[in-house]
Amino acid sequence: MSAEHAHLPPGVEVITTLPEAAARIPAGAEARTIRVTLPPGDPGAPPHRHPGPIFGYVTQGEILFELEGQPPRVLKAGDALFEPGGDVIHLQGANNLPDAQSQLVVTMFAPPGTPVLTLVSAEELAERRHLRVTRP
Repeated sequence: MSAEHAHLPPGVEVITTLPEAAARIPAGAEARTIRVTLPPGDPGAPPHRHPGPIFGYVTQGEILFELEGQPPRVLKAGDALFEPGGDVIHLQGANNLPDAQSQLVVTMFAPPGTPVLTLVSAEELAERRHLRVTRP
């Protein structure tokens, strides 16, 4: 435990800190807490964008998570995630388990009244295909 968190009471744990995230929060943003529950094998939402950054935590199961510019990775219960929002495309957020539900809880910082997500067209995905990173 770091010295800055030594004062926390038993049972309270800082999982992840992202100091650089604050610079990405749009002026006047509201915070939205969103729970995403995916049935077994669910592919999740099609490729999309979020209007602001997302900071979250997998609470159950496993999520196959892929952002533009990053290789796909499996996040398991207890793992934290960060998504910058804005222009970055969220390519995958699928349930990686064929026989169990998976769930994550995120906090999104977005301008009031904006949609939680905006789908990306097939044409734009094709134009930005060079930004997708495949697994080594």
